[in-house]
Amino acid sequence: MRMRSSNPVLKRALQQAPAGAPHQGYGQQGYGQPGYGQPYPQQGYGQQYPQQGYPQQGYPQQGYPGGPVQGAGGQRMTIDDVVVRTGMTLGVVALFAVVNYFLFDPFAPGLTLGLMIVGALGGLVLGLVIAFKQITNPVAILAYAALEGLLVGGLSALLASSLEATTGDAGAGGALVTQAVLGTVVVFAVMLALYKFRIIKVTDGFMKVVMYATLGAAALMLVNFVASFFVAGGIGIREPSPLGLVVGLVFVVIAACTLALEFRGIEEGLNAGIPDKFAWQFAFGLTVSLVWLYIEILRLLWMIKTIFAE
Repeated sequence: MRMRSSNPVLKRALQQAPAGAPHQGYGQQGYGQPGYGQPYPQQGYGQQYPQQGYPQQGYPQQGYPGGPVQGAGGQRMTIDDVVVRTGMTLGVVALFAVVNYFLFDPFAPGLTLGLMIVGALGGLVLGLVIAFKQITNPVAILAYAALEGLLVGGLSALLASSLEATTGDAGAGGALVTQAVLGTVVVFAVMLALYKFRIIKVTDGFMKVVMYATLGAAALMLVNFVASFFVAGGIGIREPSPLGLVVGLVFVVIAACTLALEFRGIEEGLNAGIPDKFAWQFAFGLTVSLVWLYIEILRLLWMIKTIFAE
């Protein structure tokens, strides 16, 4: 009899386990990929799961009856698998971002903006397909990373150019991007430490709050996007203003909290002993969160610098 799980990654892994293989006797929390600044939500969090045999405090690494789940022909996923695949995915994001960023000035601003739109729309569609179908194909996930790189590079170039035009400082754009990258790394490290030492406890309540906050952020950005066709700047949540600063800071906090959800999903996957191919799904989830976090930090810094320059 196969174990049921509300965690899409674990559920698929358990369904693919050989017939008659023993499974762990605990359910898993729903696990999806949060949005990242695009006006759409990914899969939701907040599914309930039984608590028996899985203490909330500390999430200890304990043995489970019957041993780890093994997919047919697959080895058990390790933390190294997740780290390596995440590094590969982020490396592709960085490569395509750098290329598109340096195409902007002085070579082809129009081409950069065109590639940014392709990256945004293509990343939206492919990201939804990967998330909902739980695709573990590395080609699809690396293709998604390439599209996100085009988006990140184009947006970085656009905001950097805007800031340089506002301040009259030719080096302001480069400093903006560097600070956004460093800010993303620092926030990631802080969230990892907070999760590791259980300062942040990723309970069901925490996951529900983050889920609804993410959906709310996506809805707000969608409203702003639609309003921008009728009013310059939409409802003003992405413009350099006091409202924009408050909303930007809130979005940074939400994006940072989605990282904690990703960390818990990875820990649950390791405890369940799922096949190593599912490390690509966790790499995808981390990439989605980190790209969204970078975009929000970049926008927040751009708004701050623009306001002080005026």
